[in-house]
Amino acid sequence: MSPTDTPRLLPWSSPDGKPCFLLGDGTGYVSRLADEMEEAQLDSAAELGEEAHRILAGRAWTPGEIHLLALELATSLADVRRVAESRGARLPVPQDDDAPKADEGHGDRDFNDEGSRLRLPAEAFG
Repeated sequence: MSPTDTPRLLPWSSPDGKPCFLLGDGTGYVSRLADEMEEAQLDSAAELGEEAHRILAGRAWTPGEIHLLALELATSLADVRRVAESRGARLPVPQDDDAPKADEGHGDRDFNDEGSRLRLPAEAFG
């Protein structure tokens, strides 16, 4: 599937709150605008995370400050989640014929190629 076949989830919603999508090759004006907005949202989330740590470390906040912080964090988390969904949907799908198929019954892939159960380092000594 080529990039023009997959709609891109944009980092903004319609006026009525519905997701917006874009079809294209990723080189147009709207794609560049979306890239810039995603970058700004991620930068804002990083700054907000640092601010939240400072506020909480101070242990001298009002309920109103905590409420505002929670609202800002929730909004930022929604933005970052949308960016992750959009970027994840645009990742190329590997075409490896040797990769295990989902229906091969390996579940979480907790077995090695010889059929033995994989063990965490601490389990190896116990």
